Amino acid sequence: MKRVALHWQILLALGLATLTGVLFRAVSGVDLDPASFEARALAISGFIGDLFMQALKMIIVPLIVTSVISGIASLQGVKGFGRLGGKTLGFYAATSLIATTTGLLLVNLIEPGIKDGEPNMAIRAAFESKAAAASDAEKAKVADAAAREAGDFLDTFRMMIPENVFSAATDNGQMLGVIVFSILFAIAMTRLPAAEMRTLREFFQAGNDVMITLTRWIMAVSPIGVFALMFPVIHANGPEVFWEMKAYFVTVLSGLGIHLFITMPIILWLLARIDPRWHFRAMREALLVAFSTASSSGTLPVTMRCVQDKAGVSKRVTSFTLPLGSTVNMDGTALYECVAVVFVAQVMGVQMGFAEQFFVVTAALLTSVGVAGVPSASLVAILLILKNSNVPGAETAVVALLAVDRLLDMSRTAVNIFGDSCAAVIIARSEGENIFPGQKNSA
Repeated sequence: MKRVALHWQILLALGLATLTGVLFRAVSGVDLDPASFEARALAISGFIGDLFMQALKMIIVPLIVTSVISGIASLQGVKGFGRLGGKTLGFYAATSLIATTTGLLLVNLIEPGIKDGEPNMAIRAAFESKAAAASDAEKAKVADAAAREAGDFLDTFRMMIPENVFSAATDNGQMLGVIVFSILFAIAMTRLPAAEMRTLREFFQAGNDVMITLTRWIMAVSPIGVFALMFPVIHANGPEVFWEMKAYFVTVLSGLGIHLFITMPIILWLLARIDPRWHFRAMREALLVAFSTASSSGTLPVTMRCVQDKAGVSKRVTSFTLPLGSTVNMDGTALYECVAVVFVAQVMGVQMGFAEQFFVVTAALLTSVGVAGVPSASLVAILLILKNSNVPGAETAVVALLAVDRLLDMSRTAVNIFGDSCAAVIIARSEGENIFPGQKNSA
């Protein structure tokens, strides 16, 4: 298998996991005897998948800390950091706004929650049945989210300044605080005498090199991890979940597809004169891992490896743009939140005018920044937006969406990390770096 490129190994694992999951579902159904061979196989697969995800998550905090600090330390002071930071945040804000606008236009055009000019009662009934069949863990998750108030939008800003950075570092949902601390530490480090700063910079650069090596080791077993993660998902969901709310799935996937295959490639070409095909080739492994894990944070080590090794972006740019992007740049999530909120409102018969939809866009942008880069985290934000939009039956609808969310979650995660990678190469090009040195272009 060493002669087969890693992205082909991952694709093969995805195909085998899909085939195995469908076969198990067709032969034995969903409700399995715990003592059966199928149940034991699913349990073992889930265990291996958990190990793979834990291995990826294990290196997130040390990777972020070492990469951000070493990257900023190489920017030659606060001026260089300010220039890079301004470009990065401006790009992330602009592409997230484009994504939410795309989602809003599509959900108003397709109207997935409307049938013959009226709220779709069949989908409303599906909401109730899926909510009743949801697991206790899913119901508890939504109940916990329902306890949050409107002021919780400010949590995004509270997370930027953790009261205990070590506590934040132990929680993969608090990465924004770790990033802010790392940025402040690096800026303060640049104010030290040259000899002391050089010692610290070399320490963090060496630490970052170690984390990249660990990432390569973990990626060597990624096909096994991808199979183990996907097999239970395919078995649990099956193809029929698409049929029950097909218009909703079509709307979300169309929006994500437009952003991934049309909007971002156009931006790549216009701003950096980069052939999108080169970038898609460079990001194949990261896109497949993002789709399999449904975790932007978990995919971060792979994304950094692809952008540095395949696209040729420097550590200086990669180490700042990608860790920040994995936390604050959620194009796919913001788009999905817009579509989901308006879809639920349509099903529940709530008319949303311009003012209400403007609030949805604004809230989606804010909450997507604070959403943890882990599976299904955005559903908490969706419930918060629905509650503040006075949409009835919000909790029932979100429990139902949670039951069918995994496949859409995988798709929007791939969009999220592709947006991060586009930012890295575009900003690197603007900084004068020779991106994709083998590509002949007019830049």
